[in-house]
Amino acid sequence: MQFIDLALIHIRSGTGGSGCSSFRREKFIEFGGPDGGDGGKGGNVVIRAVSNLNTLIDFKYKRHYFAKNGRPGMGQNKTGANGDDVILNVPVGTEVLLENKKTVLVDLIHEGQQYVIAEGGNGGWGNSRFKSSTNQAPRQANKGHSGSELTLWLKLKLLADVGLVGLPNVGKSSLLSAMSNAKPKIGDFSFTTLTPNLGLVSYKQGDFILADIPGVIEGANRGKGIGIQFLGHIERCQVLVHVLDISSDSLISDFEVTINELKQYKSDLVSKIKCVVLNKVDVMKNKKIEKIVESFNKSGIEVFPISTFSRVGINELKDRLLELLKKNNRVEAKRNGRTEKWSPI
Repeated sequence: MQFIDLALIHIRSGTGGSGCSSFRREKFIEFGGPDGGDGGKGGNVVIRAVSNLNTLIDFKYKRHYFAKNGRPGMGQNKTGANGDDVILNVPVGTEVLLENKKTVLVDLIHEGQQYVIAEGGNGGWGNSRFKSSTNQAPRQANKGHSGSELTLWLKLKLLADVGLVGLPNVGKSSLLSAMSNAKPKIGDFSFTTLTPNLGLVSYKQGDFILADIPGVIEGANRGKGIGIQFLGHIERCQVLVHVLDISSDSLISDFEVTINELKQYKSDLVSKIKCVVLNKVDVMKNKKIEKIVESFNKSGIEVFPISTFSRVGINELKDRLLELLKKNNRVEAKRNGRTEKWSPI
């Protein structure tokens, strides 16, 4: 299925039904009085997060969603039927933004969470509502209130605990495959990964979600390459893992390129908890690896030499990521006055 993470939709809630102007007519009742009922309420447009979706592709082919209008009131004080709601199911992690792409109406981050994005208009009053001591036979009845009409953007940001970032062809997809249950496409060429991939890492007493996004190249924040399209998917990650190819002749420069692109895209991405993974250590001698690790450690950066081919260092990386996630959750819980333990799944 094609991965779509941005969609433009047009919605309209239902108009309320008109009130009824009617008078009671029964045998032997000469002055029955007004008995016109109210109109029904217009249908709402509701957006709901569900766990069985992971793309916004449905909204690529259908962009207009209109709720039903309320039915008019009837005699004998019968209220018209309410209009049917329209419920839009979206993946968990979807933001709903106004047309300007700046104002966020709601961020749906929990399964089952729903939000009324356009409320239906109220039904009009029937003439029985207008009866008074001075007007025993009113003929007045109101029209229903109009619904709301909006153009909105749906933006999907995947929910993951750990995000893998780095240049193309450094082994991010191989690392995802080695650590989780995911089976991404792997190839020895740039931009093998064209869409984000998620995998569940089950290890010891903890589980967490690992995300792999397409490679980021220099100039990505200005639209170069394809990585910029998917950087939003790591905004929710607690930890970022910078994957580097240890055999690269410009190792430090490669790391700086990724850091700079993240900073240019959104400055707070750089402040996230991070560590560096040096992949493909099986092609280099230990002494050279130690020197590279030492140079990173001097800058205060935690480094993990690994090989996705021989599985060297994979378990050590899992241990550390679990530790970082639990530690970060304790900090967040204390900041928000919570005491529950971290449970990513």
